Amino acid sequence: MQENNTPPQKFTNQGFADSAVRLGLGVLLVVMCARVIQPFVNLAMWSVVLAIALYPVHKMIAARMGGRQGRAASVLVLAGLLLIGVPTVLLGTSFANGVHSTYQGLETGTLSLPPPKASVAELPVVGDKLYNAWSAAASNLPQFVLDNKEALRSVSKRGLAAAASTAGSVMLFLASLIIAGIIMAYGESGSAAMRDIIGRFAGEDRGTSLQALITATVRSVATGVIGVAFIQALILGVGFLWAGIPVAGLLAIAVMVLGILQAPALLVTIPVIAYLWMSGDASTTMNIVYTIYLFVGGLADNVLKPLLLGRGVDAPMPVILLGALGGMVSGGIVGLFIGAVVLAVGYQIFMDWVAKGAVATAVAAESQSEQG
Repeated sequence: MQENNTPPQKFTNQGFADSAVRLGLGVLLVVMCARVIQPFVNLAMWSVVLAIALYPVHKMIAARMGGRQGRAASVLVLAGLLLIGVPTVLLGTSFANGVHSTYQGLETGTLSLPPPKASVAELPVVGDKLYNAWSAAASNLPQFVLDNKEALRSVSKRGLAAAASTAGSVMLFLASLIIAGIIMAYGESGSAAMRDIIGRFAGEDRGTSLQALITATVRSVATGVIGVAFIQALILGVGFLWAGIPVAGLLAIAVMVLGILQAPALLVTIPVIAYLWMSGDASTTMNIVYTIYLFVGGLADNVLKPLLLGRGVDAPMPVILLGALGGMVSGGIVGLFIGAVVLAVGYQIFMDWVAKGAVATAVAAESQSEQG
């Protein structure tokens, strides 16, 4: 028997220095890359989410256009910009004009309010206070503004901040939609690249299944967010038309935008309900019917989201729902998708580990029984 006289390799000081330099340069490169892309993280995440969610529609349009991916993506992006961007611009312009005219009226002293109707005082809880405040403002608006200057300033600041935040979110969404169109135009090659990246970390066999799980989860959450927003806007739009509310179409679009941004539709329905009772155009019975319909419609997303979230995903619906809600709390709207994906992938990996342990235990028990 021959002995192996080859001397073992020693980890020399030079080797340690080389490894430390390489590791340091690698960490430095990762940190620099992260700092460069940090301003664009939300935009990139939204773009990827929209591309995954809309890709089935893109494939259907491309099939009708002879497989022209770029043209199909352009048509889809233009349709999205027209459906969301144009109404948003109209609503923003109307809001800005209203603020400007109100400010000019206050400066010139020409702004006035009509006196409230007696039915306003009959409203539950806030009827008397609202009637008195409205009457004071209608009789002498400049004095009312001076007496309530601080409260009005606080309300106006909050309203402008909310409007600015909403406008920024909508602009981010529209920019993400444009980038998502570029991603969809190269969808096949991009999907293959992502499959290779996931396979590099998780192994080739598991990479394909994890990619399918991530894709299905994102589309499920998109259906539970965008789809629910559209359905809720349709329900309330019918109610606005039925009740004879002015600009019912714009209000329905506002509900859809709020739903996409995960803001409650009650921000629109409660003022509309108040308008119904203050206008006095319908009977009390019909106002009660309209109020119930609009109030229930404003809460419809609480029922629709659990029904649509998690469909087609190899993970239980409560896991997807908890991931989406937890992600939204910690990461905002994009966190809806990130949280659902992370929890679904974690659940799948954990259950695979449990299943492999159960199989190993069963095999060991079977071998022991055969030996015995």
